[in-house]
Amino acid sequence: MVRLIISGCNGRMGRVVEAICSADPEFEIAAGIDLLGTGDRDFPVFSSPTEFQGEADVVVDFSSPAALDGLLEFGIARGIPLVLATTGYSEEQLAAIDRAAAQIPVFRSANMSLGVNVLLELVRAAARALGDGYDLEIVERHHSKKVDAPSGTALMIADAAAEVLPYQPDYVYGRQAVRQPRGKTEIGISSVRGGGIVGDHEVIFAGRDEVIELRHTAMSRDVFASGAVRAARFLASVDRPGLYSMADLLRT
Repeated sequence: MVRLIISGCNGRMGRVVEAICSADPEFEIAAGIDLLGTGDRDFPVFSSPTEFQGEADVVVDFSSPAALDGLLEFGIARGIPLVLATTGYSEEQLAAIDRAAAQIPVFRSANMSLGVNVLLELVRAAARALGDGYDLEIVERHHSKKVDAPSGTALMIADAAAEVLPYQPDYVYGRQAVRQPRGKTEIGISSVRGGGIVGDHEVIFAGRDEVIELRHTAMSRDVFASGAVRAARFLASVDRPGLYSMADLLRT
């Protein structure tokens, strides 16, 4: 039995995590954390993690970057692993996550979808094979309510390609202010926001005489919640501090 705390339990993703865990006998929802209060949950909800005095095996966070400091303090103080599925962290917050991972297990991914993480492997393989003979562009599309741009997943894709390219790429975010030919070491990243698009990422390798496209489309938010629950099950069994990712989970 994995005793789970859902951070951001009253949000859209928190409710999907709740539905998945409620239907899985391997999970028990120990509590929820949400600034909005108790709401209509079937488990106790606290406005701050420090208010929770019970026992738990792991926290899954689908809230906002503003909640990070309290979650890290709580996880370290109680020795409870954290699954961080929130995006939009600052460089300072990413450094704080790294420091926390030296004391407790922390699982962080900008995208919890299994398919997206397979896409990352395909991007690495394509970038390694195509080298500097193809221009790389990334187009990400999300719903109108998403506040950060580009998406964390788009940056993950760019970073995956950068790991294997024979040059150090420059990331270019949109081209409206760039009045010059495209540089050979650029990775272009464009963002689209509209309607109810859950998440769509297109990776374009454009050569002189051919174009190769890789694409992942999320049809519902369930794919992200399912990945986070899977990460929680994995992290609950980890007995060493460290920063873990989907790559670690896929190797198990």
